[in-house]
Amino acid sequence: MEFLSSFLPICLYIVAIVLLIVLIVLGLRLVKILDKVDRVVDNVEGKINSFNGLFNVIDRATDGIATASNSLFNSISKIINRVMKKRRKYEEEEDDIYE
Repeated sequence: MEFLSSFLPICLYIVAIVLLIVLIVLGLRLVKILDKVDRVVDNVEGKINSFNGLFNVIDRATDGIATASNSLFNSISKIINRVMKKRRKYEEEEDDIYE
């Protein structure tokens, strides 16, 4: 019994020391991995920022096309409305003549 009471704390201390060393090694590796990931993210961010000018040009072009198409469709719809109003007036005038 005395053997176990002196042996178990020594085993626990050894296991705790090994666990602490393993955790320190894993922590250092994790720091190295995070540094590499940070460099990759910075590289990707730089490459994406190089396309900002292109994206701005595309955005302006699509805005211009949308504005032009909206004005074209508005003009067409106004013309159709005018034609429809003239037809209605013409039909009303014909109805008045026949009455």
